[in-house]
Amino acid sequence: MTATESQTTAKRFWRTVGVEYRSGSILVTLDKRPLKTPAGAILNIPRSKPLLATLIAHEWDNQEILIRPFALPMTSLAARAIDSFSNEQTRAEVRESLLKYLDTDTICFSEEYPPALVDLQKSHWSPLLDWAREEFRADIQIFGSLMSNSQPRATKDIFRRALNDLDAWQLASTERAIYASKSLIVALALVRGKISVEEAALASQVEVASQIQKWGEVEDSHDVEFHEIRRQLGSAACLLVSSEFKPLPAGRLGINETYTS
Repeated sequence: MTATESQTTAKRFWRTVGVEYRSGSILVTLDKRPLKTPAGAILNIPRSKPLLATLIAHEWDNQEILIRPFALPMTSLAARAIDSFSNEQTRAEVRESLLKYLDTDTICFSEEYPPALVDLQKSHWSPLLDWAREEFRADIQIFGSLMSNSQPRATKDIFRRALNDLDAWQLASTERAIYASKSLIVALALVRGKISVEEAALASQVEVASQIQKWGEVEDSHDVEFHEIRRQLGSAACLLVSSEFKPLPAGRLGINETYTS
C-alpha cells in the first residue's frame, strides 16, 4: 500500500504496523505488507538507519481513525529520497533550485535597527556566517536590502559543489531544512552537524523573535510557527541519523519486529 493510496482513502485501513529487518534493508509493514512510496517503490530503508524505520513505523501506528498526512513527516522525507533523488537529472535540477536560496539567504540580510534585532542577529547569525566562511572557504556577502542582490560567482560555485556531494538522503534533508529556514547556510550547518535543531530554529526565526520581544506573541500564529519549524527541521535532522545496526528486543517499541538474515 502506498502513502498516496492511504491519504486518498483518508481512513486507517490497517490493524498492525511492523518493522522487518532484512539482510540489505529495513521495511515498515502495514498488516505485514511493505509500505511503498507514492511512486510505488518499496520503502527500503538502509540498515544503517534503524531510527528512521522506527520513526516511520510510529507515524503510521499513531494514525487513528483518519489519516493525517501532516503527521507523516519522516515517511514523506524517505519517499522523497527514494522516488525523486534516485534520478540524477532530478537531483541536478533540485540542487540548482536550492542554490538560488544563497542569494536570498535569511542570515545574509542584516538590519541596523532596532537594537534588539541587531543583538539577535549577532547572537544567532554571526557565528554561522563565520563557520560557513571558514568551512567552505567562501566569500559570503552581507546585504542590507532584498533588492537585486547576488553572491559572487565563485561563492556559488563552492556551494554548488557542496550540494553535489550530497547523497539522496542528505539532499532530501537539506531541501526540507532550506524550505523551513529559508537559508542554505542554516540547512548545511544542520545537515553537517554544526548546529542542533533548536539552534537552527532560533537562527531561522530571528526576525520573529524580535517582533515578539517588541509586540508580544500572537496566539495561534507565533506559537504554531514555533512548533512547526522545529517539526520540519527535526525531521530533516532525524533522517540523517545513522548507527551500527543492532536488533532490538522484539516488541520493545510496541511495533511488531521481524529479523531476516
